[in-house]
Amino acid sequence: MATWSALGFQNASSPLMEQLIFFHDHTLTILILIISIVGFNLFSTMYNTNIDQHMMESQELELFWTIIPSFILIFIGLPSIRLLYLLDEVYNPTITIKAVGHQWYWSYEYSDFNNVEFDSYMIPSNEMNNKMFRLLDVDNRTMVPMNSQVRTLITAADVLHSWTIPSMGIKADAVPGRLNQVNFYSSRPGIFFGQCSEICGANHSFMPI
Repeated sequence: MATWSALGFQNASSPLMEQLIFFHDHTLTILILIISIVGFNLFSTMYNTNIDQHMMESQELELFWTIIPSFILIFIGLPSIRLLYLLDEVYNPTITIKAVGHQWYWSYEYSDFNNVEFDSYMIPSNEMNNKMFRLLDVDNRTMVPMNSQVRTLITAADVLHSWTIPSMGIKADAVPGRLNQVNFYSSRPGIFFGQCSEICGANHSFMPI
């Protein structure tokens, strides 16, 4: 879960989130390199009064700074496309869970079992003990098996919601009348927290996952 003064991502608990963090670091490295080079050139241009004829009119230089950005975009775009396909890949799920967003709670159905469904409400602050997390703990937690492929079908009963678990790399809109599907693979045991990430009314902040 997120902690005070944490500027980076939460620790990944699924292979897809690990790949998302790798891609973020890869892209950020390229951006820092570009900003450093452009910043150095701007700084040197401001303080350098020499005028070079080959810098003012140079076909080779124009060709260079047209082609190099194209290669940079390819280096960013190819991993991005690969990751998009990985995120949308449909695997053979071990278990299927249906998550339905309501104002302002979640209800869950385990489709592989008969009559296994429940509502999940946030625990009010006046009912919490010292071991609970404010605005994040619920009365009925959703349990999923570790090292197994899990399919989640997400929809809503009233308005737009968003089912989001940052450490799993999951974020999918819950749209009334439509089923969205996400797959994830929990690679380590633990309690993972999420919240609705779509403004859905007065108590939007009070429907954790």
